[in-house]
This record gives sequence, C-alpha cells and structure tokens, in this order.
Amino acid sequence: MKALYGSLLYCLLAASLVISCSSGSPKSSEKGETSKVPPMELTVFEAIADSLPVTMEFTCQTYSYKDQYIEPRVNGYIKSIHYQEGMPVKEGQLLIIIEPSEFEANVAAAEASLASAQAQKVQAQDTYDRYVPLARMSAISRSSLDAATASLAEAIASVNSSKASLRNAKLNLSYCFITAPTDGIIGQNSANIGSYVGSGTKYTTLNTVSNIDSIYVYLSIPTSRYLTIASNDSLGTLLYNDGAAFWNIELTTADGKLFPHKGKYAFTERALNNQTGSIVVHIIFPNPQHSLKSGEFVKVKSNIGKKRPTIIVPQRSVIQTQGLNSVFVVDNNGTVTHRSVILGDTYGTMWEIRTGLNPGEMVLTEGLQKVRSGQKIKPIKN
Repeated sequence: MKALYGSLLYCLLAASLVISCSSGSPKSSEKGETSKVPPMELTVFEAIADSLPVTMEFTCQTYSYKDQYIEPRVNGYIKSIHYQEGMPVKEGQLLIIIEPSEFEANVAAAEASLASAQAQKVQAQDTYDRYVPLARMSAISRSSLDAATASLAEAIASVNSSKASLRNAKLNLSYCFITAPTDGIIGQNSANIGSYVGSGTKYTTLNTVSNIDSIYVYLSIPTSRYLTIASNDSLGTLLYNDGAAFWNIELTTADGKLFPHKGKYAFTERALNNQTGSIVVHIIFPNPQHSLKSGEFVKVKSNIGKKRPTIIVPQRSVIQTQGLNSVFVVDNNGTVTHRSVILGDTYGTMWEIRTGLNPGEMVLTEGLQKVRSGQKIKPIKN
C-alpha cells in the first residue's frame, strides 16, 4: 500500500513539472516580442530658404497731424464763447469774443485823427499851390515857398501816420474776434467768460484745435539695431532721402484690431534722441473717419530696408530655454539631433533662423518633449 501511494505521488509531481515548463515557454516569447518597440511617427518640416525684409514692431503713441493753439493777441475780458468743448470746428468759425468796446473806441479815435490830418493836408496843399506861381514871379520870398513845401510834406506824413494808426486799431479790433485757425477737434477751455486774458496774464493760451485728419507716430530705432541693418543695406541714404527704407507699415489699435489704412514715411529727425539714443522716424497714417485719437497707444509694424536671403521654420519647432534657442534636426535615417540656433525676426507663424540650420534640413514640429538626441523616429513631412 505504501509503495502504491509513493508511485502516485511521484506521478503527480512529474506532471506538475511538465505543465510548469510548458506554460513558462510562451511567456518568455511574449516578453521578447514586447521589447521591440517601433519608432515614433512625428511630423517634420523642411527648412525653407526665402528672401524676407527686416521687420520691426514698435509700441507708439499717436499725435495729431497739426495742433493749433488758440492764443489771444490782445488783452481784455472774454465776452462770449461760441463753441462746445471737444467738438469739431471749421476753419474760420467764430470761437471767442474778447470785449471789443475799448478797441472800437480806438478805431473811432484813429478815424478822427486821420480826418484831421487829411484836412491839414488839403490846407497845406492849397497854400503850396498858391505859393509856387508867386515864387516864380518873385512876389514872395524863397523862404515862404520853402515853408509851404515843408508844411505840405509834414501834412502828407501825418496822413500816412494816421492811416497806419487806423489800420493798427482795426487789426486789434479784429483780434477781439478769435476764429478757428484750422479744421479739427477743439479741446477744453483754460479760461471762461469774464476772465482777463492776454500777454502777461495766466491765460496766454485759451484752447487747442487738433487736426486729426491724419495721425503721426514716432518710431524709435535703437542705434545698435540701425547699424546692424545699415551694414547690409543702404539704409542711411534711404532714411534721409525718400523714406523708401520703410514699407508695408501697419498699425494695430489697443483692442488688437488692424487699422485699415497703411502708414507712410514722413521724415527722420536730424539728430539722435538724447534720452534714448535712438533714431526717431515720423510715420503718418491717414485718418479720414477720425477713428484714431491723439494720445492713443498703438503697435506699429514696418518692413525696413531691402529683402535679404534667410531661412525660416515654424515657430512651434523652436525650443527656448534660459535664453538659449535650439531645434531638433532629423537626418535621412530618422536620427534626431539637438542643435543650437540663432533666431531672427518672426513672420506670422514662422521664425527666421540666422545661423545653425541649412536649407532643406528637416526639423521636428511636434513631440519636442518626448525625444532625445540620437533617437530614431519615423519622420512624416508636414
């Protein structure tokens, strides 16, 4: 009985050993298969050689095309104001009346002086006309004729002086009626009805009319950037010539909308800005709907200089870390290499690569955080 029990136990152990060995073999096979991971499929982009301009973007403040100050040219009290603050005015429109009564009296006095001088001239002329023939007949002395001649000259001078005084009096009277010097938007009053204004008072400027049919912006180009651009272009000549160095000038308002009118080069200031050390360029934008106001902060983008050859890649293919810029380059075998590059300007969704990349080389545009240098991938052209 014991022998039979031992035989059965031996058979059971042998069978379990066979089953264990047979079940272990497939597991090892599966493990070998899972170790062979296929390469990742990632999108790449072929670096493009293109001719592109230097593009610069500026944050600027707008200025009216022309500001005309309303300044009293005579002293007096403001009698009336004939406009609404902040509203459009037309050239020649009556704005302010300074009390004219004193100046009207001056005109009347000047007219009286002129009438008196003209009467004296008539009398002096009659005396002279009578003395001339008498002097020829020696009926009067030569000294009497000389006196008549001098009296006539004095009377003529008095008339001319009186005429000048009258013109001056009328001119001062006209200054009491202040009109708009140009079309535009008038600002806030500095003086009110009853204020004493004019030279020597605290009201030497009464208001300002701003013409905003066009709007100026000032572009400040750092000297170092200007020299970099000018070294490859005749930018210096163009800046102070016809402004052809600036083209395709666009303005974006504070709400992010593109202004519908392109800007145009106006002129370049003759000297550097003492505070910023920059070259200041004046650009003018037409503003027919008056949608832009003086004092707004806007962004202005302009192409500067001639187009030059360069290489561009999508911005999403560039890695920026602690001031260093790089891309992942993929060769024909699908091997990934990490490479440092020097960036230039942006053009829409593209980025200029100044050095570090050749035309036709492939760069990764996705999975930049998943790969490492030396790894193989399956590149898919974008």
